Amino acid sequence: MSLLSDLINLDLSESTQKIIAEYVWIGGSGMDLRSKARTLAGPVNDPAKLPKWNYDGSSTGQAPGEDSEVILYPQVIFKDPFRRGNNILVMCDAYTPAGEPIPTNKRYNAAKIFSNPEVVAEEPWYGIEQEYTLLQKEVKWPIGWPLGGYPGPQGPYYCGAGADKAFGRDIVDSHYKACLYAGINMSGINGEVMPGQWEFQVGPAVGISAGDELWMARYILERITEIAGVVLSFDPKPIPGDWNGAGAHTNYSTKSMRNDGGFDIIKKAIEKLKLKHKEHIAAYGEGNERRLTGKHETANINTFLWGVANRGASVRVGRDTEKAGKGYFEDRRPASNMDPYVVTSMIAETTILWKP
Repeated sequence: MSLLSDLINLDLSESTQKIIAEYVWIGGSGMDLRSKARTLAGPVNDPAKLPKWNYDGSSTGQAPGEDSEVILYPQVIFKDPFRRGNNILVMCDAYTPAGEPIPTNKRYNAAKIFSNPEVVAEEPWYGIEQEYTLLQKEVKWPIGWPLGGYPGPQGPYYCGAGADKAFGRDIVDSHYKACLYAGINMSGINGEVMPGQWEFQVGPAVGISAGDELWMARYILERITEIAGVVLSFDPKPIPGDWNGAGAHTNYSTKSMRNDGGFDIIKKAIEKLKLKHKEHIAAYGEGNERRLTGKHETANINTFLWGVANRGASVRVGRDTEKAGKGYFEDRRPASNMDPYVVTSMIAETTILWKP
């Protein structure tokens, strides 16, 4: 008698050329990830050769019941770390039957910005530091925390090791390897300041691919925590009080910034970000005011500050960039629940296209 695990791990290539494609999209809240699978006749490597598909938008908060059909356009293919073999994960965006992007499709406008010739010429690179919190399923309290109580104060948990400091490492390492298998440019992971909180980094990624890869990395993490029976939270301040929040620091550079004399370009770009601070904050994630208080390695949400090696700034420039006179900067304002399509394209639009 086969075990369930044996059947889950069946290698389809032993009996058929057919593959399974899991279509992934963003739901109506802007943070809920949805997916469904379909069978294809054989391996596919080009998203343009994948069929469009539809779903019931009235069940995801994206269409009315009387006209509920929403169309999925395949955009990027990743290898499937769950089914493996030739099976794939497909990052999609969503359109009306008439071909118009639905309001929650933030990828469409981002792709327009990233295809602008001025932006293409600058080859914008991104590295996104995605923080998140793992919660106990039944009580929605961080894993490793005593029920109804609190662990010892922050200090020993950041990049910590040991059963009393690091909670959920099996999930974190599984996610790390699964993303690398899928073809996501995952550059690292670490335990965060608050116990039960972790971070993964995606990048360097160019243009629209930063958003595609971060969204698929989030989907894979949702699937792994589902298997582990743990709840994944992207709340920017999951625990009130003297505990660090969760952000999505976004590291950014253009070709001009990476070339000699780039530090002057960086300073001009930061000045533009200062002038558009309110617009960026409005687009950088829900509930961010609970996180950007001026404490716990943040700048106050109403203030724009930048500095070298200053983790209490809105924008931080690294010592290496200052020394080399070229490099990148880090926008520390985005919340953990930000939409990377919105944030990455907005940074490019403000620093490259906007002429104050």
